[in-house]
Amino acid sequence: MNNLNLHGADEKIHQAMINFEGITSNSHRYGGTEYKLGKREIGHVHGNFLVDIPFPMKVRNEIVERGEAEPHHILPESGWVSIYLKDEQDIDRAISLLKKSYQLALEQKEKRLSEKEY
Repeated sequence: MNNLNLHGADEKIHQAMINFEGITSNSHRYGGTEYKLGKREIGHVHGNFLVDIPFPMKVRNEIVERGEAEPHHILPESGWVSIYLKDEQDIDRAISLLKKSYQLALEQKEKRLSEKEY
């Protein structure tokens, strides 16, 4: 299946995301569903065709260089990446990158908490 509206992609991604501890999902201001850990956005899904995920620039550049995602479709100079969902591999790649964004957010949260202890 190779089109720009991969039926069921959003639900498959949603099911994966809600299994991550502490993740909440809400409507995204530009449509679709956003996923957050606390106040930090992990990424958002625009229906069955597009996923946008934030990363630090260094990580974003590595992801783009490896061809795992494209620069963000509207903000190409930002740390955000976009993944167009054309087949099952794109869904799996999107889930993998959302998990990476989640893990980075967890690391930052833990770092902030440990800094408060001192």
